[in-house]
Amino acid sequence: MSYCFDGYVLDAGRRELRSGSSLVEVEPQVFDLLFHLIKHQDRVVSSEELFDTVWQGRVVSLSTLTSRINAARRAVGDSGAAQKLIKTIPRKGYRFAGEAKLEHDTPQDAPEATTGLRQEINFCVSADGVRVAYAKVGSGPPLVKAGNWLNHLEYDWDSPVWSHLLKWMASEHQLIRYDARGNGLSDWDADEISFEAFVRDLEAVVDAAGLERFALFGASQGCAVSIAYAARHPERVSKLVLYGGFARGKRLRGDPAVIAQSDAMITLMRTGWGQENPAFRQIYTSLFVPGGTPEQMRWFNDLQRSTTSPENAVRIRLVSDWIDVQSLLPEITMPTLVLHCRDDAVQPFEEGRKMAAGIPGARFVCLEGKNHLVLESDPCWRRFREEIAMFLAA
Repeated sequence: MSYCFDGYVLDAGRRELRSGSSLVEVEPQVFDLLFHLIKHQDRVVSSEELFDTVWQGRVVSLSTLTSRINAARRAVGDSGAAQKLIKTIPRKGYRFAGEAKLEHDTPQDAPEATTGLRQEINFCVSADGVRVAYAKVGSGPPLVKAGNWLNHLEYDWDSPVWSHLLKWMASEHQLIRYDARGNGLSDWDADEISFEAFVRDLEAVVDAAGLERFALFGASQGCAVSIAYAARHPERVSKLVLYGGFARGKRLRGDPAVIAQSDAMITLMRTGWGQENPAFRQIYTSLFVPGGTPEQMRWFNDLQRSTTSPENAVRIRLVSDWIDVQSLLPEITMPTLVLHCRDDAVQPFEEGRKMAAGIPGARFVCLEGKNHLVLESDPCWRRFREEIAMFLAA
């Protein structure tokens, strides 16, 4: 959705503020503050409400709020003296005084529109007899998304964290994705949960889906699974897209502090994963989507408990910590695109850079952002989408 006012356009989906055809640079907090004021232009918004919305309850000073208000005014050609668009209501809060008209994106402005898309969920059997759930949706060239931490075919499709990515992919491709063993709709009681088993699950899915040649997308630990598959089956993978990934797990990076942190997280998983109180899971959520809205964080908290058991969460996390596909990187022969957010708190930017450097001819794209999962509201979402679309179409 977009709001038009006084010669400006605030595009909430793209998180852009424009004056005519020119892009106005604004900090994320300033954008969030301006968007909230415009969205609630029919009333006075209190300082406390802005603290809760923009800073999500974190303790910040009144001077910080005043600074962001002044920055928002400058961004739209206003000032504290004029208060033409953003008025201060003494002892009450702030009010957007302009007339902002809401305009929903047209299909031409939103090529990712997915009206009528319905996914079809099926099951296949991996080499050791584990049942793996997979979904097909959309039409066009096949694009396979490897399983990662954590997935659920039904919940992800409608979630405020994954749905924009999945539905955009399905709008231009036949998207095939699956829940790896131990989580989602696949078997939870698998005797073996290992990296090798995760690769076998991917092999089983693409065979069951009847795919001969396809593009492969991996995110987070799904990057390593994708690399292993592509190295074994280069004749079947036409292009490889890797986002937010790594070639070596946390326990192989030689940093005692990282290993100690991983040990602490595993201990907390064993004791706190299945509890009603989401306090522990919130720690994980804050790493994956630190820039998420309260709704997105609540959803991610609930997903973690709903999609796997405490025991399986520990087993899957330990597999991830010991992943090592560094020796396979030189064997990747298909065109490869690697993307990574500069301030990713889950997988360091340097790990993504090293992974790209090890793959012959790989193109590396640095995205400005801190979320491990690219949200639709992230400033880098548009570039993320454009880079992948151009790479797959070339």
